[in-house]
Amino acid sequence: MFGEVLRHFREAAGYTQEELSNKIPCDRSQVARVEGGTRVPQESFARQCDELLLTGGVLLRLWGRIDWYPEVQHPDWFERRAEMDAEAVALREYQERVFPGLLQTPDYAHALFSRRSTNVDEIESRVRARLSRQQRFLVDGGPLYLAVLDESCLRNAVGSREVMRDQCAHLLSVGERANIRIHVAPAGLFGIIRPSGSMSLIELADDRWVYSESLDQGHFNNDPAVFARHTQTYDVLRADALSAPESAALIGDFMEGYGDHGQAPAEHSDMDQEQLQRPRRRQLHRGGAHLDEEQLQRRQRRQLHRSGPRYPRRRPRS
Repeated sequence: MFGEVLRHFREAAGYTQEELSNKIPCDRSQVARVEGGTRVPQESFARQCDELLLTGGVLLRLWGRIDWYPEVQHPDWFERRAEMDAEAVALREYQERVFPGLLQTPDYAHALFSRRSTNVDEIESRVRARLSRQQRFLVDGGPLYLAVLDESCLRNAVGSREVMRDQCAHLLSVGERANIRIHVAPAGLFGIIRPSGSMSLIELADDRWVYSESLDQGHFNNDPAVFARHTQTYDVLRADALSAPESAALIGDFMEGYGDHGQAPAEHSDMDQEQLQRPRRRQLHRGGAHLDEEQLQRRQRRQLHRSGPRYPRRRPRS
């Protein structure tokens, strides 16, 4: 249904699939597969098509009402967690090395599952199952979702430079939603206390759970004392990490760095670190707040020594 509506508006605007894909931008095959009903579009795709085709927001509203994944099969050990995601009223996550499943693009998820299997049907099934968990967090009025990402998520090359660039762009897009905030814990930030592994704090209507994973196994704990202890750790970590606008600037730097090169080996990146950390000469506009770019760059580049006193620098009077 979505593909038919998209094709109607595209043809009415006088665009070919190639012309529309160039303006988005994306590969022409993506437009063809969405129109043919063989690929689930991302929310950002629907929004961009609305803007380009002057639909008045029809595609985005339709995207939010369609059940894109009516039949998916999660691994047995993950089924309980998937059910919690479907009922959660708030979710807080800390992730290292790879991006959380709720923030992954289809290509990023596909590249991850391709590391473990060569069975095309199995990979596609796992990707669909993972993406099925995202939609309720990406619609207006979705549950609160706070994610703190260790910088290793941005540096761990998955798939290709294009996959990583698109993944960073996706983070910037979903981070603009009213119910989602993404923070980055920089690798060079001294004094920050990071959990020993990735974890999720899941709030249901009548219960609270701490969730973590080992290899192909999920661990659940709803002991109030355990939840309170991990919540305190998480809140301190989130306070010490970069703010949402600062994190967006850092993610943007990585996105530009991945886009500055040609093709790279699938699993390893020789990206120049200075290019990755190159400051972006722009101001951030988040929720009407204007963050001075020079102040932002100073905060990103300095190292915080929390064990010792800090003294204000003397500045010449004007």
